[in-house]
Amino acid sequence: MWFKNVIFYRLQDGFELPLASLQNTLAEHAFTPCRSGELARYGWAAPCPDLDDELVHTVQGFVLLCARKEEKILPSSVIKAALQEKVAQIELERKVFKKEKDQLKDEIILDLLPRAFSRHQQTYALISPQQGWIAVDSSSAAKAEALLSHLRGSLGSLPVTRIDVNNAPAAILSGWLSEPASRPAEFTTLDEAELRDSVTEGGVIRIKSQALEDDEFIAHLETGKRVVKLAVEWEQQLRFMLQEDLSLKRLKLSDQLQEQLKTEADEDPIAQFDADMVQMGLEFNRLLPALLQAFGGELQRQ
Repeated sequence: MWFKNVIFYRLQDGFELPLASLQNTLAEHAFTPCRSGELARYGWAAPCPDLDDELVHTVQGFVLLCARKEEKILPSSVIKAALQEKVAQIELERKVFKKEKDQLKDEIILDLLPRAFSRHQQTYALISPQQGWIAVDSSSAAKAEALLSHLRGSLGSLPVTRIDVNNAPAAILSGWLSEPASRPAEFTTLDEAELRDSVTEGGVIRIKSQALEDDEFIAHLETGKRVVKLAVEWEQQLRFMLQEDLSLKRLKLSDQLQEQLKTEADEDPIAQFDADMVQMGLEFNRLLPALLQAFGGELQRQ
């Protein structure tokens, strides 16, 4: 159940997650399938696959939530073809203007919806109320914000902001490569990066499976390009692409951690799910402060 991507958010001081009533609160906003005339539905679902009735999964102080979205798939080409056919039939007798075309389009969509296929997506969030952070498993900020917005609507309030730091991440990441001594010892650079011109738009360079200490790579930094994505390993535990907005993509467990977890694996699927969830939460509890410190500390908003 380990997250593949992570966007960190900070819960404001003083906010307390209402754990005692959270299950009932989320149940009022639980996921239900689309009706015949609906394009999409969004709601809470069970985060643990073996506990269907549990919308809030809490283990050792960590809280796991899951938001599910159902979206009807109606290709624009199909709608366009049906609309053209309808308009062509009417225009054998009279002219069809834009307002009527828009109305015909809506009618076609309503007619096609009951026969449309559905696409289901699930987004998970791990919350550490004691440490004051929320980690959303998404590579898309829009999807992460959709989950937080739904949680805010369910709770009535959710004072939360994206994690931010005092020093520009792109400048720090570039320094890790041009001046390796500036890189914290717990972070190891791997063989993948993306650079972008800091002066003009465009000029993106992607490097993969290449030693980032090569003179050819360093030359790009000397001409003003900055590292906006960098593959790193942290404490021989986790590997990920660190983005300039401090989100993590393609999160993977190191071989060492995978072997450790295999050794400790439990035959009970729920017990194993809980163990993975707690292990991930504990790793995030250590990783987030390390990231913040590496980039000059967390930016304190007034």
